[in-house]
Amino acid sequence: MKALLEALTSNRRESIAGLLAEMEAPQLADLLESLSPDERISVWDEIDTQVKGDVLVEAHGEVRAQLIEASTPDELAKAMQRLDLDELSDLYDEVPADVIEAVLAGMDAQRRIRFELVREYEQDSAGGLMDVDAIAVRTDITLAMVLGYLTLYRTEQGRLPDQLDAVSVTDLDGRYLGRLALADLVSLDGGQRVYEVMDTSLSPILATMPAVRVARLFEDQNLVSAPVVDASGRLIGRITVDDVLDFVRAQADHTAMAVAGLDEDTDTFAPALASARRRAVWLGINLVNALIAAAVIGLFDATIERVVALAVLMPVVSSMGGVAGTQSLTLVIRALALEHINPANRWRLLRRELAVAAINGVVWAAAVGLLASAWFGNTNLSLVFGAAIVVNLVAGVTIGTLIPLVLERLRIDAVIAGQVLLVAFTDTFGFFVFLGMAAWFLR
Repeated sequence: MKALLEALTSNRRESIAGLLAEMEAPQLADLLESLSPDERISVWDEIDTQVKGDVLVEAHGEVRAQLIEASTPDELAKAMQRLDLDELSDLYDEVPADVIEAVLAGMDAQRRIRFELVREYEQDSAGGLMDVDAIAVRTDITLAMVLGYLTLYRTEQGRLPDQLDAVSVTDLDGRYLGRLALADLVSLDGGQRVYEVMDTSLSPILATMPAVRVARLFEDQNLVSAPVVDASGRLIGRITVDDVLDFVRAQADHTAMAVAGLDEDTDTFAPALASARRRAVWLGINLVNALIAAAVIGLFDATIERVVALAVLMPVVSSMGGVAGTQSLTLVIRALALEHINPANRWRLLRRELAVAAINGVVWAAAVGLLASAWFGNTNLSLVFGAAIVVNLVAGVTIGTLIPLVLERLRIDAVIAGQVLLVAFTDTFGFFVFLGMAAWFLR
C-alpha cells in the first residue's frame, strides 16, 4: 500500500499498473475506498477491466456508485460478464439499464433463466445469498461416475464452484434428497452407489428463509455450504460460508454506523459539503430532543434559582437512566437478531429487566444520595436525588426493553430509531421527574 501511494504521489503510471496487477479484488476495493475521489478515479482507470467487476462487488455503496459513474457502458458490460449470477444480481439496480441489457444479451438461455431465478428473492433472504451454480447428481450412479462428472465440469467451466465441500443429490424431478461429501467421494470405493453413502441428515434451506437465520444456521452447524430449495423442495442453488461472512460483516457495519446515524455505504473521503448535508439530519433530530429537554428544564427555572444544586445534579439523573436504558436496548436488539425472544418469553424478559433496574436503582440511589448529602449538606435534596435516580433508571430500562419489541412489530430498524427515542425519553423524563419532585418537596 505504501509503495502504491508513493507511486501515486510521483505519478509513476508504470509502477502503479504493476502494483495493482498483484492485488486481489478485495484489496483493490479497500485501496479505492482509502483514496480521495480524484485519486480513486486515477487508480480505477489503471485496473484491468477483467478484474473491475469483482472490485465493484467488493466496494461499498457510494464508492461503488462513483466507480460506476466513471466507467463507460461497454467497460461495465465487459467487467460484469465474468461475474457469478448472485454477484451480478447485487449490481443489478446500480448500473445503467443499457449495461444490464448488454450483459443479459451475452448470456445463453439457461444462464438467463437462472439469473431471473436469483432476482426473484430479496437480498436479505437465503435466495438472495445463494449461488445458483449448484452441482447435483442422481442416487443410482457410482462414485466413480460422480468423480468423472466433476472432472468434465471443471474442463467445461474452467473451475469448480467455490467452497465445494459436497455435491447435492436429487431425484429425477430435481427434489433434494441429500448430499455427497467430497471427502467420501475421494476416499470410498468408486464402485459404490451414491445412495449408499450420501448424507441425509442436513435439511435444505428454504429460499425464503431470512438471511439472519441462515447465518445462525451456519454458525450452529459449522457449515461450509448448504443446499437451497424452493417451496416444492427442488434444488435451486447453494449458500457458501463466504457469502454468509459477507452478510454478517455488512450487518456489523450497519449496526456500528447506525448508532451514530450514519450509513454504512458512506464514502469516508466524500466531499465535506456532501458529508455535512447527510449528518445535518441526524444533528437536527438530536437538536430537537435537546430543545424539548431544555423546555422541560425551563418549566422549573424558579426552583433551580432557589436550589442551585439541582443544576449540578440534573445530568446525573438523565445519564443514569440513559445508560441503563441503552443496556436493555442493546440486549433486546441482540436477542431479537438471534431469535431468542418470542411471544411466550418477552414479558418474562421485561420483568427480569425491571428487577435488575430496581436492584441497581436502589444501590446507586443510596450511594449518590449519601454523596449528595455530604456534598451539599441537604438531606431532603439527597432523598429527592436518590428517588429520581430510581424512577428514571426503572423508566429507562422499561422503555429500552419495549422500544425494540414495538419497532420490530412496525418493521422499523431499532438500531437506528431506538437510540434516538431512548435518549429523548430518558433526558426529558429524567429532568421532569427530578425537578418536579424537587419543586414539590423542597418548597
